[in-house]
Amino acid sequence: MNVLLLVLGLVASLAVGLIAGYLFSKSRMVARQAEARSDARSIVEEAQRSAENARREAELSAKEAALALKAEAETEIRARRAELGRVEERLDNRDAALDRRDSEIDRERRDLARREEELRKRTTELETRELDQVKALEEVAGLTRAEAERRLFDNLEVELEDRLGRMVRDRTLEADERADAEARRITAATMERLASDITAESTVKAVTLTSDDMKGRVIGREGRNIRAFEAATGVDVIIDDTPETVVVSSFDPVRREIGRIAMQQLVKDGRIHPGRIEQVVAKARKDVEKEIKNAGRQALYDAKISGGMHGDLLRLLGALKYRTSYGQNVLAHSIEVANLCGMMAAELGANVKIARRGALLHDIGKAVDHEVEGTHALIGGRLAKKAGEVDDVVRAVSAHHHEIEMQTVEDVLVATADAVSAARPGARRETTETYIERLRSLEDIALGHRGVDKAYAIQAGREIRVMVQPSEVDDRIAAKLAFDISKQIESDLEYPGQIRVTVIRESRVTEVAR
Repeated sequence: MNVLLLVLGLVASLAVGLIAGYLFSKSRMVARQAEARSDARSIVEEAQRSAENARREAELSAKEAALALKAEAETEIRARRAELGRVEERLDNRDAALDRRDSEIDRERRDLARREEELRKRTTELETRELDQVKALEEVAGLTRAEAERRLFDNLEVELEDRLGRMVRDRTLEADERADAEARRITAATMERLASDITAESTVKAVTLTSDDMKGRVIGREGRNIRAFEAATGVDVIIDDTPETVVVSSFDPVRREIGRIAMQQLVKDGRIHPGRIEQVVAKARKDVEKEIKNAGRQALYDAKISGGMHGDLLRLLGALKYRTSYGQNVLAHSIEVANLCGMMAAELGANVKIARRGALLHDIGKAVDHEVEGTHALIGGRLAKKAGEVDDVVRAVSAHHHEIEMQTVEDVLVATADAVSAARPGARRETTETYIERLRSLEDIALGHRGVDKAYAIQAGREIRVMVQPSEVDDRIAAKLAFDISKQIESDLEYPGQIRVTVIRESRVTEVAR
């Protein structure tokens, strides 16, 4: 019971303490809130005073800035007004000057008009006087003005033509002398620097046998070996009484060389029968083809030509190694022409590369001229064009015997170098019968024309002198006669180099003084 009362007393005390504490806290809070309200009012009032001060300061600053801008604007306006005043003053001065200038121009215009009127009157007066003088001169001379001008121009034209003719003749003679001297110098220099050997011209090759018994083995039983050999090579085998010799004959130089090599190999080996013949001929053909290509490449090197060449042209070029013309090896001749042409092109400032290339290929048509219709120059031009050579090279090849018209210096140089290589002493040779027949043909062509009295082939057939009857052939006909003879020689004859045709017309009058 006492404990319960004690607990109740404690609870009551605790409750009273809590209530007292709450009331105390609330009173303090009320006091703090009142103090906070007082502080807030003070802060608000202070802020209002600060804002009022700031507003006043801002208004003062704005007024000061506005005053400053107004002062600056007024200053600029005064400066602008001053500048405008100066500009107006200059414009006024310029207007005054222009007015003065207009006045001066009007005065000068009036002066010019007056002078023009005076000149017009004076011109009219002078024209009238000139007409009077012309009439007086025409009456004295007995010629009208137009007739006098025409006669004066005619006299001047005759005099000028005479002077021009003399100048042209003098310049032509001088140019001819210089050109001849320069051509002789270049030709002599190039010929002295080059020389080539003579190759015997023949369509046969002789093969030496070890003994005459070998002839029977070459022929074979019932001729089967010789027939197999001729069929495989395309050549003719001639076996006659010449001791220990078999002759291989063919117009195709490559076939002839293949036959010669094959025959030598068969004779050396001793085994001769159709099967062996086919093997040896195939090997010989392969060896010759290899040699042809090597010869073509060597020709490019010897002729100093860079840039390569189409394989077909290279092979045909190498095949010229086995071709001769009047005893001159065609490949050696082509290399010589290329070097001659290159030297002359360098001397004259022409295109050395085109000149050398065209000169080396100029006789390329001779490698196939026995297989294709046409002259070797035109055939060579077609081959060069087909192989992709440039037009300048193609034209130089085609024109070197004048089949087509020459257009460039290189065309002329190729033809000239070809003639120099063929015509130089010792370059070519031919049999006596062929030589005499060629001279006789030249003379017969000349004698076949009307008015020709005599004809003489001189300088080993490189020139023909034609004597004409002066009563039938005048100077004009003589020029045409020389042209006709040269064209007939070009169309009817085959000859190395060039042939000069000289027509001689001579009149003689004789009297005897008694």
